[in-house]
Amino acid sequence: MKIAVSTDNGQVAQHFGRCSEYTLAVLKDGKLISKETIENPGHQPGFLPQFLAKRDVDLIMAGGMGQKAKRLFSERDIKTLIGVTGDVDEVLSDFARGELSTGQDLCEH
Repeated sequence: MKIAVSTDNGQVAQHFGRCSEYTLAVLKDGKLISKETIENPGHQPGFLPQFLAKRDVDLIMAGGMGQKAKRLFSERDIKTLIGVTGDVDEVLSDFARGELSTGQDLCEH
């Protein structure tokens, strides 16, 4: 499974499209196989779902995301996990163990 986590300064960003970078992580059998950070190529309507789909992302994690973005990811069979907060490495570790808890969508639009 390939996960894209919206990231700002090592923390899960509040808004998926407006983060400074994305942490791309590959998990297999509950273990982190690889992790890389890529710069956010820009927040344009409809662009990020296509950009991340081309990178074979299966799941998006973020503090928040607008409804249109959620729909666009869903159309590409990419799941979204919203209401995620905390240190990216800890979030990925908790997710791999099946212990990640989420809160409310932090996106205000």
